[in-house]
Amino acid sequence: MEFTFVTRYDHKGVSTMAKALRKTVRKKKSRRSHIIGVAVIILALLLALPFGNRNDPFEFKDAITFSIAVVLALTLIFEDKLNGYIAMKRMLPGLESSTVVFKEDSYFSETEIGKSEFKYDNIQTIAENEDYFVFIFSANHAQIYDKNGLSGGNVEDFRLFIQDITGKKTEKF
Repeated sequence: MEFTFVTRYDHKGVSTMAKALRKTVRKKKSRRSHIIGVAVIILALLLALPFGNRNDPFEFKDAITFSIAVVLALTLIFEDKLNGYIAMKRMLPGLESSTVVFKEDSYFSETEIGKSEFKYDNIQTIAENEDYFVFIFSANHAQIYDKNGLSGGNVEDFRLFIQDITGKKTEKF
């Protein structure tokens, strides 16, 4: 059986990849970061509010503290989009689109700059949402496969194929 994916590494896809990493292999670290971030936001807001017998209810330092709280909150809310944006800026030219052919023993990726062969045993986690499959290799490395670009079978056939080959279940995120 042979499956082929044509995937475009655009902002949506790379942000999805960042979310998959955050929801799977980075789960504990992400949870700790969010708890600390929310605690810092609450502390900053409490420090910025006028309490006690202060003469000036809102000083310049309070505006700075409040601004930091807002920036931190926005960073936590849009974390995946921000990580996707940074990843897009760091991506090498010619890697924006890939065609990947999955075979029984390995899979092959072709981009504008070259061809690569990958072994299934390097995949640490397989994640999926409604639009993409994400192969996660480490806390910082992953590949996405657009379900709309699949040929050679349907999504369910590919899911069963990849689970059988790797021995790993797909994780929804």
